[in-house]
Amino acid sequence: MSTEATDIKLKFSSYEIFVILILTLTQFTVVLDFIVISPLGDLLMKSMNLSTTQFGLSVSAYAFSAGFSGLMTAGFADRFDRKKLLLFFYVGFIVGTLFCGLSNTYPMLLAARIFTGLFGGVIGSISMAIVSDLFPLEKRGRVFGFLQMGFGASQVLGIPLSLYIANIWGWQSPFLMIVALSILVWLFIVFKLRPVTEHLEQKSEEHAIAHLWQTLTLRKYRIGFLATAFLSLGSFMMMPWGSAYVINNLKITAQQLPFIYMASGVCTLTIMPIVGKLSDRFDKFHLFTIASMILVVVITIYANLGPVSFWIVLVMNLGLQVGFMSRMVPSIALTSALPQKKDRGAFMGINSSLQQIAGGIAAALGGMIVVQNDKFSPLEHYDTLVYVVVLLSIISVFLLLRVSRIIKNND
Repeated sequence: MSTEATDIKLKFSSYEIFVILILTLTQFTVVLDFIVISPLGDLLMKSMNLSTTQFGLSVSAYAFSAGFSGLMTAGFADRFDRKKLLLFFYVGFIVGTLFCGLSNTYPMLLAARIFTGLFGGVIGSISMAIVSDLFPLEKRGRVFGFLQMGFGASQVLGIPLSLYIANIWGWQSPFLMIVALSILVWLFIVFKLRPVTEHLEQKSEEHAIAHLWQTLTLRKYRIGFLATAFLSLGSFMMMPWGSAYVINNLKITAQQLPFIYMASGVCTLTIMPIVGKLSDRFDKFHLFTIASMILVVVITIYANLGPVSFWIVLVMNLGLQVGFMSRMVPSIALTSALPQKKDRGAFMGINSSLQQIAGGIAAALGGMIVVQNDKFSPLEHYDTLVYVVVLLSIISVFLLLRVSRIIKNND
C-alpha cells in the first residue's frame, strides 16, 4: 500500500471526529467528578474536620462501588447496544453527582459517592469498547490519546473553575456545575451518536455469568487485568493527597493551587496527542517503559522536597504529569488489543472494574500511610507512600512486557 493510501486510511471521517469529541466530553465530566475531590481535599478536610483516613475513604468509596458495578455488568456488556448502555449509566451518573452537590454531611457525601461510582465507573469501559469497535488498532493510539485529553481538560478548565466557585459558594458547587454540563452531553449522545451494535452479530450463546467467568479466567486476559491493577495502584495512591501535600508540606498557597492544576492540564492537553501518535508509530511497550522511568525519577525527587518556591513545585508537577499520563495511552492501547470482538465489552468492563477497585485500595492504603496531626500540619510519611509507588511502577513494567509479548505472538 502506498504512503498516500495509508495516510487516507488513517484519516478520521467527520463522524469519527464527532465520536471522539463526544466521548472525550463524556470522559471530561466523569473524570472531573472523580478527581475534583482531590484538589478540594484540603478544603474538604478542613471544612468537615476529616482525618486523612476519612478523606481517603471518601475517595475510595467511589472507586470500590465503581469496581463492583463494573464486575456485575461486565457479563451483560456485549449483549446490548453500547449507545443504550452509555445513556443508561450516564443518567445514573448525573443523578449521583447531583446528590454529591446537595450533600451537607460526611455520611451523605459518602453515600452519594458510592451511588455515583455505581454508574460513573462503568462509563469509561463502555467508551473504550465503543472505540475498540469503531476504530482499527492503527488509529486507537491517537483516539485514546484524545480521550485522555478529557483528563487534561478537566485540569485546565474544570479544576481551576471548580476551585474558584468552591471558594465562593462552597465545595458542593463544582458537582452542580458538572451536572449541568453532563445533561447537555447526554442530549448530544441521544440525538447524534449512532447505535453501536456490530458486536451483537458475534454474540456468544453463553449465559452472561458464564461469559463473565470465561473472560475473567482466560489466561491471556488475566495478564492484562493484572497489569491494569498494578498500574492503577501506583497512579491512585498519590492522587488524593496532591493539594494537601503542596499546601501543607511545600507551603504553596490556596490561591496558587489552581495555577498548578491548570498548568498540569495544559501539559496533558499538549502531550496526549503527541504520545498517541508516538504510540501508533513506535513500540507501545518501549514508550510505556520510558514514561515509567521518567515517573520514578520525578516522584522520588518530589517526595523529598521541603518548602520551595512556587516555580519549582510547578515544574515538578509538570514532570509528574508527563510521567503519569504518558504511561496511560500505550498501556490502554496494548490491553485493548488482547480481547476478541465478542469479549470486548466484558473485558473492558472487568478491566475498568479492577482499575477502580485497585484505585480504591490505593486511596485507602494511602490514607493509612500518610498522617496529618491537625488540619494545618504537614503530611507525614509521604516519602514512604512514594517509595511504594516506585515499586508498583517497576512491577507494572514487567507485567506490560508480558502483555506486549502475548499480542506479538498472536500476530
